[in-house]
Amino acid sequence: MIYLNDIEVRFGDFTALKDINIHVKEGEFYTFLGPSGCGKTTTLRTITGFIEPTKGTVRVKDKDITHVPVEKRNIGMVFQNYALFPTMSVFENIAFGLKVQKVNKTDIAKRVKEMAAKVDLTEQQLSRKVAELSGGQQQRVAIARALVTNPEIICLDEPLSNLDAKLRVQLREELKEMQARFGITTVYVTHDQEEALTLSDCIAVFNKGFIEQIGTPNEIYSQSRTEFVCNFIGDINKLSEKTVAAIAGQTGRALDPKKSTYVRLERIRVNAPGREGSASFKAKVTGREYFGLYVKYMLDMQGQAIKCIDKNDGFQLLHTGDEVTVAIDPDDLMMY
Repeated sequence: MIYLNDIEVRFGDFTALKDINIHVKEGEFYTFLGPSGCGKTTTLRTITGFIEPTKGTVRVKDKDITHVPVEKRNIGMVFQNYALFPTMSVFENIAFGLKVQKVNKTDIAKRVKEMAAKVDLTEQQLSRKVAELSGGQQQRVAIARALVTNPEIICLDEPLSNLDAKLRVQLREELKEMQARFGITTVYVTHDQEEALTLSDCIAVFNKGFIEQIGTPNEIYSQSRTEFVCNFIGDINKLSEKTVAAIAGQTGRALDPKKSTYVRLERIRVNAPGREGSASFKAKVTGREYFGLYVKYMLDMQGQAIKCIDKNDGFQLLHTGDEVTVAIDPDDLMMY
C-alpha cells in the first residue's frame, strides 16, 4: 500500500531523516512512535506531501507520489490541534474538502450527514460552531473531515495529546473501533507508548531520525531489538553485574555480566514459584504504588533497587519491610 524507500530529509545542514524504509499494508493501523524531535512527524508529512524528501521515493499502490502535490494524493490528515475553522459550523468544517473538490451541494449535504452519523455526531451538532464543542467532539469533526472525501489513507499526528487522560483512553478505543469499521489504512504518530501498543498492528520506533525497530506491539515490547527501544517502551529494570552473575551461577546459563541486562517488571515473580530454571533471591519491600488492577512494588534485592508488578487480588498486599522471595527466569532477560 504505502512504501517509503531510502527516504532522507535534510533541512540545510541538518539531517532530519536518514535511510527510512517502511511498508504499510492495506487496512493496517501503523504507528510511528518515538520521543519529541525523533523524526516521526517529519516522516508523516513526507507521506502526505507537506515535505518533499531530499532522497528516496514515496509510493502508494505502486504509484510514485514523491513529487505529487498534497491535494492530489487522496490522503486524509488529522492534525495535532485538529486545524478546524473555529468560526465555521461543524457542517462547514466537514464539507470543506468536498467544496474544494467542487462536489455539488446535494451530494455534499448527503455525504456530510452520513459521515457525521458514522462518527457519532448528531444533526444538532452539525449546525453548531466548532468552538462550542468539547475536545472529543472536535476530534470526531476532524476525523469526519478527513474521511468524507473517501481517501485511501488517513494520517493522524498526535490527535489525542491535547485531551485529558480519561478522554484520551475513551477516544483511543473509539478510534481503533472506527478504523476497523472503515477498514482504512491508517498512519498514526504518537510519543505515548501505551497508545502505540493498544492501537497498532505494526509500530516503527524512531530515534534521532533513524528507525530503531519495526514490529508488532508484542515484538517491540517483548523482543526489543536495541537498548533504546527496550528503555523507551514501558517500565523496566536494569540489572547489576552482580545480579546477572548470580543468575548465571544459579542457572548454569552462559550470561555475560558486562552486557547491559534488563528485565520487564511483570516478568519478576514475587512469592510465587518461578518457571523451571529460574534463579531465586531474597528481597525486602521498600515501597509500593497502588494502581487498583495491579500493585507496583519497590524491592531491595542484593543491594539493588528493582521494581515488580503483582496482580491485585484484593486480599494480600505486601508492606514496606516485608521479606519476599523473587524469581527471575534467564529467558526473560534482554541483553545488549
